[in-house]
Order: sequence, then structure tokens, then C-alpha cells
Amino acid sequence: QVQLVESGGGLVQAGGSLRLSCVGSGRTFGSDVMGWFRQAPGKERAIVAAITASGRKTYYTDSVKGRFTISRDNAKNTVYLQMNSLKVEDTAVYYCAADRFRYEVIYTSAADYDNWGQGTQVTVSS
Repeated sequence: QVQLVESGGGLVQAGGSLRLSCVGSGRTFGSDVMGWFRQAPGKERAIVAAITASGRKTYYTDSVKGRFTISRDNAKNTVYLQMNSLKVEDTAVYYCAADRFRYEVIYTSAADYDNWGQGTQVTVSS
């Protein structure tokens, strides 16, 4: 059974940091683009960041550029999202997702991703 399991969410004050992790199991994800999405109440799920299979290319939505960093460790089947300088508007459920066999091409629509984690809540207080 293919699974993605996120961890690292929580409650943090504005300006603080969190590091999310996503561990994959059931197959290898070394050929996949991996993405982090988020969904706030009443809003659609939207991409935050993505990273190619090799790790050489990344994508960030404009609102997190310079604050968030995505990385991956293929030997551990794990992708990370380091979130610094958090803002209240970053509050959301964060999901890890895999775009299978996409290698070095990043797509930003949730519909393109094949496997999803259950999500982890990130709450930023003022």
C-alpha cells in the first residue's frame, strides 16, 4: 500500500519556524516530483512548493519565496519543507503529494499529483 505520511505541523507564533517531513512507503519515489500543498478553510488546495526527482530544480509559490525551502532525501524516501518567518496567513493544512514518474518537470495543479498524505495542521498565531 502506497502511503505518504506528514509530520512536523503544530502551533507557532508569527515569525517562528517549523519543519515538515513527509515519508513515503509502499514504493520508491525517486522518479517523482514531490510537492507540498496547503488548504485553508474555505479555500482551494494550492501548491506551496515542489521539487524534481533529482532535487536540482524547485518551485515556490510567490507568497513563500525566500521563507520556505523544499528538499528531499531519496535514500530515505523523504521530502521536507522548512518554513521560516511564518505568517498568520500561512495557517492551513499542509499536504505532501507525489507526481509519479514526472522526473524533472514540475506541474503545479493538484490534479496532476497521484498520491497524497493525510495532511498536517500548521497554525500561526499573531
